[in-house]
Amino acid sequence: MGRTVARLAAADPDFIVVGGLDREGASDPPEEVPEVATPANPGSLLGSADVVIDFSAPAFLRQVLTTRSESGDTTGLVVGTTGLSSEDRILLERASESAPVLTAANFSVGVNLLLMLAEQAAASLGQRFDVEIVETHHRRKEDAPSGTALALGEAVASGRSVDLDEVRRDGRSGRPGPRPDGEIGFHSLRGGDVIGEHHVHFIGELERIDLTHRAEDRAVFAAGALRAARWLAAQKPGFYSMRDVLGL
Repeated sequence: MGRTVARLAAADPDFIVVGGLDREGASDPPEEVPEVATPANPGSLLGSADVVIDFSAPAFLRQVLTTRSESGDTTGLVVGTTGLSSEDRILLERASESAPVLTAANFSVGVNLLLMLAEQAAASLGQRFDVEIVETHHRRKEDAPSGTALALGEAVASGRSVDLDEVRRDGRSGRPGPRPDGEIGFHSLRGGDVIGEHHVHFIGELERIDLTHRAEDRAVFAAGALRAARWLAAQKPGFYSMRDVLGL
């Protein structure tokens, strides 16, 4: 993702790529990135940018946030890293007190429209319809369910005015018994080089509604992140989402 963001940014006259952050010992940086440092020792890179786009891992994001906090940096931050803990989210909220921060489980415009549609469908259909969320990703993905699947679950829960943690179920095995009313099920498939596919199934007694999004190229996420960065650069400190960027 970092390489794709750098490639698209370098080709866009609205952006100047000042550098990149990568793990210790990483080699072969893309030609679009003039300087590469580590998250723990970024040097002047953070301060020389208007916006930092992070598609890494929770541990590396924590290093960036810690470095920012220690240096008092107020550079805008666009975060696409998933698998974040509650502690990570607290760090992001603290960062948003002095800088504009935007997080998204998925930067695709289509997925963000899907989130809105899932919330609206859940509010309209109510608990008479069972909800199952199925996501498929490449075999190298480490977290499950995906951040986008969880965001879809949060959208459904919001539409129903319930707490997702109280109705969530991850997979089924053995003899789990009858499906409880109001449950929101998650199922994760892993294989091959699938970029990302998400389905939200609303299953009723006499009818069924399926909402689906398939990503055909990772560039869709990079393009959305750059759109978010362009928008965030003009914002005041605060915590934002793609809904703010898209005006949804």
